[in-house]
Amino acid sequence: VNAKPRTQSSLALSGNASDWLLCNASPDVLAQLRAFPALQPARALRDTAIGAIVLMDAQIDHVTGLYMLREHRRPLEIWCTEPVRDDLERANPLFKLLEHYCGVDWRAVVPDGAAFEIASVPGLRFAALPIVSNAPPYSPRRDRPVPGDNIGLVVENAGDGRRLFYAPGLGEIEPHVAAAMREADAVLVDGTCWTDDEMIALGLSAKRAQDMGHRAIDGAGGMLERLAALPAATRKILIHVNNTNPVLDEDGPEHARVRAAGVELAYDGMDFTL
Repeated sequence: VNAKPRTQSSLALSGNASDWLLCNASPDVLAQLRAFPALQPARALRDTAIGAIVLMDAQIDHVTGLYMLREHRRPLEIWCTEPVRDDLERANPLFKLLEHYCGVDWRAVVPDGAAFEIASVPGLRFAALPIVSNAPPYSPRRDRPVPGDNIGLVVENAGDGRRLFYAPGLGEIEPHVAAAMREADAVLVDGTCWTDDEMIALGLSAKRAQDMGHRAIDGAGGMLERLAALPAATRKILIHVNNTNPVLDEDGPEHARVRAAGVELAYDGMDFTL
């Protein structure tokens, strides 16, 4: 198989190339930090350019990296919704563990589409949207998610108004999500599985992609079809691609279909400016 190795999904954003927002903290965060020197400016011992962290959900692959950041020089400024905070204080008490190290400075994210700013990351504006996905397997709300268990994030350049829409877990594209995608200059969205029954067919799980909170790329109403409906100028990027997904094989027909549709696959070190 001709496929690039990839670490787990995470994103760093900046409005001034000096102060950065980390969107999710993957288990591979240390390797990702080493590969991106801008996040380690070395102005002092244990220096970091990460001003804040936004969590899209409480999934293990999006929060485990917080353990690796435990020796931060000040409390980690973590933005997330109340349901995510509840999971990380109770079901998976990561926040309580961090109190024995750097601590947590929790800031509430309200998934109502209203604009907000993060002072430690100047030059950007944000809006959180509720999305249909699923709560983590360890959550008491698994298979019964509430608004706030998962969000999509609209990121706007405060200078020129250009927008990015980010949603690594996206089970359904509701009207408000479709509108945010249409209005964005770039969309980075869920590309976990190629087909809805991918994990079942491979004998790896009894669950469909939809059960886990992900919309398959292929098929009627799949992500590829929904991306095709966006304006031609929109940059379309699939993220959070599972290692079972045949789209990763650059010699395979699935990869060819995605590229022919003008859709990109995220890769480690991918860097672009809006």
